[in-house]
Amino acid sequence: MSKTKTPMNQKAASRIQSNTAQQQGGKVSKGSFSARATRAAARNGGK
Repeated sequence: MSKTKTPMNQKAASRIQSNTAQQQGGKVSKGSFSARATRAAARNGGK
């Protein structure tokens, strides 16, 4: 694991959400890690 913190970006959040949706039959639950990653990316300005 990296010692430096890298803010969540839209590309990483998209990759996480895509993988989660594939595993869950197209659905991503509201409180999942994927949903939190997407919110964090939006909060970080999608950088």
